Amino acid sequence: MTAVSSSPAPASFEAPPLLPRISDYCAWMAARTPQAEAMVLDGRRWTYAELDAAVDRLARALIAAGVVKGDRVATLQTPHPDYLIAFLAAASIGAIWIGLNPRYQLEELAYVLEDSAPKVLLARTRIGPRDYAETLAALRARQPALELVAAFAGEPSAPGVTAWEAFIALADDRPPEALAEARRGCGGRDPCLIVYTSGSTGRPKGALLHHHGLAAFSLAQNQVWPVRPLRAVNYFPINHVGCVVDLSLPALLAGGTILFLEQFEPRECLALMAEERATMWGSVPSCFLMQLDLPDFDRFDLSSVQLILWEGAAMPRETIERLVAVHPRLATNYGMTETTSGITVLEPTAEVELLSASVGAPFPGVEVRLVDGEGRDVADGETGEVWARSAYNMLGYWNRPEATAEALDADGWFRTGDLAVRRPDGRYRIVGRLKEMFKSGGYNVYPREIEAVLEAHPSVVEVAVVSAEDPVWQEVGVAFVVADPPVAAGELEAWCRERLANYKLPKRFVFEAALPLLPIGKIDKTALKRRAAAGAEALA
Repeated sequence: MTAVSSSPAPASFEAPPLLPRISDYCAWMAARTPQAEAMVLDGRRWTYAELDAAVDRLARALIAAGVVKGDRVATLQTPHPDYLIAFLAAASIGAIWIGLNPRYQLEELAYVLEDSAPKVLLARTRIGPRDYAETLAALRARQPALELVAAFAGEPSAPGVTAWEAFIALADDRPPEALAEARRGCGGRDPCLIVYTSGSTGRPKGALLHHHGLAAFSLAQNQVWPVRPLRAVNYFPINHVGCVVDLSLPALLAGGTILFLEQFEPRECLALMAEERATMWGSVPSCFLMQLDLPDFDRFDLSSVQLILWEGAAMPRETIERLVAVHPRLATNYGMTETTSGITVLEPTAEVELLSASVGAPFPGVEVRLVDGEGRDVADGETGEVWARSAYNMLGYWNRPEATAEALDADGWFRTGDLAVRRPDGRYRIVGRLKEMFKSGGYNVYPREIEAVLEAHPSVVEVAVVSAEDPVWQEVGVAFVVADPPVAAGELEAWCRERLANYKLPKRFVFEAALPLLPIGKIDKTALKRRAAAGAEALA
């Protein structure tokens, strides 16, 4: 059995105050612990002094490139120190940063850039076998607001892409006073981050998050889940709230160390945790399952772990029982991108019932209501839609006033679309979703987006995508298709793979002569979900 670590020993650490800008914590930590490790990737280490210097230099280069408060700066990168430097540098001068997932195909990337209209794109030109030169050229041609595309240091050259050395040298054209002036003009509830998340229409919306919400949330999370020193693996894609908000920023505000892993692989992740003495094991349920199922799991030394936590989906009870044997301090939460992650939180515990049947009590600073279809609060034990209000809530959806009004009422309550029950102990249990969105491996998947891709195939007459439970990914997509002329499932899968990230791909294609309809003429997705569930059981 993997060794159990002792209780976390108190360490000398001065918790930072609430600062005006989320980027201010670089300088705050660098002034107090300049040689402490801030980031690690493939054995290379960045101290807080080096992180602070890199953020300042990139911020000055962005100013020289014409970036001013309110401009957008996009980044195409893996979970890598360069991503965090780019985000903090852009935010520090009042710009609004957008992370791009390298797994996205051209149309997915183009939509985000056309919607957010960044002035600058910082990018990789090759990741593994994928060459992004043509993609970057196409994106620049389609987005006239994009004035500069710069490749990160060490990247292969590409047509129309500025080399990093030439771009970062622009910093020399701007004195420190220009940087200080830009920073004095931003902070607080000014926006600094757009995270794209979709609704039932399948068209992604950009949740606009602000300095105050990010900083206040991170400080509160570190108080609820104290870990000293905080050393955590981060392999989440940079466009995901889990990468930026749940892992990177709390580690920064704890003076901790982010152990970057550019692509998740179960054994490699465990080896990194063991080698770097990770103290927090944070992930999503599907990844925990893959790691625990390794035949040699017990050989990895996880004795440094002080806290195990998961987000994004419910964890099977059997998996929780196995994790308790690794370390008796487990936690989880419930949140959304639009609420800067925090809605409810479960304190560290070894009680399997709490961990499997609740998502905790309201996160510090968050008000929670459960509301029926008439907007009335429901009684304890009754099901209602989760509404949340706090200083962490998003400012709104980027360029989507109508969608913002639907999600946020005049009193600041965010309507989550999720259904929950308040338990007698004051904790909450999530019981379902009003929306069709489902979660696969911790990622949000939106059926309408997949349906739109399949509808564009010349053989597809009609399609409906629903979710089915899955022992590894929690939920997967099942596509019910009416096709004329007939088409093979493999062809549809290849069609989707060219246009969608792999976690959005339907795991099954079911061909039908016709789809079931409700009396009003709409597709009966409830009936399809029953058939998808029955099909999953038959395949088990």
